[in-house]
Parts: sequence; structure tokens; C-alpha cells
Amino acid sequence: MGMQVGSKGGAMADMNIVPLIDILLVLLIIFMVINPRNPMGLNALVPQPAPPNQKQEQDIQNRTVVVQIMANDKLKINDEDSSWTGLEPRLETIFKDRPDKVAFVKGDNDVMFAQVARAISLMRQAGIDSVGFLTPQMEKGQ
Repeated sequence: MGMQVGSKGGAMADMNIVPLIDILLVLLIIFMVINPRNPMGLNALVPQPAPPNQKQEQDIQNRTVVVQIMANDKLKINDEDSSWTGLEPRLETIFKDRPDKVAFVKGDNDVMFAQVARAISLMRQAGIDSVGFLTPQMEKGQ
């Protein structure tokens, strides 16, 4: 804290703000270092629902591939029965001519996540670039 002596009114105190600025700069650097710049996580694709007044085109329905995992250890690819051994070859044949390699996984409520992870692994081995999750809310259009 500094002091000035003036001609009128006597002594006047001035606050020295240099230490305050030093403390603020140190805190700013600390918070910049602590703040993560790249958030880590799993990138997920979620299908977007169609507007309620518009009918979905048949072409879009043919392009969307959904692998459904049911509680009794059965699989379906777009309402077509499949098995764990036949999942990867079937997906390879579906996606061999498609430029966009995007598929979705839908699991029943009673399915363990290990089965969903197994399906995702098989889908990635079949050459699918992006795998998204299909939830009941997305099916309802919410």
C-alpha cells in the first residue's frame, strides 16, 4: 500500500494492485491447466426421428440397418432372424456395396451389456465404421 502526501486534506492512501494481479494470473494459469481440453468418451450415433407429419421414404428404411439383441440370446437384423456365427458374414454382404457404413444396435431390457459389446465387436469386424445405439425414446420419436 502506497501513500501520497497532498497539499490539501493531508495524507491519501492508494492501494497497490500489483500483488493482486499476480495472484489472479497464477489462478488463471492453474485453472487453464486443470481444465481438460479434449473430453474423453465414446462417440455415439443416434438416429434422428423423422418429422411427425412426414412419411419416411422406403429408401431410408432400406438404408438403416438395426441389429436387435433379444433376451433369449437371439439376434435380428432388420426383423430378419440371425445367429451369432452368421452376424458378421451377413453384415459384410449387406455393407459391401454401401458407401456409408453406419448401423445401429438395439438391445432388450433383459440383455446383459456384454452381449451388446459382443455385437458391436462383430459389427466393427464386419467393416462398419460407425455403430449407434437405438433407444426406445428414439423409436418413439422423442
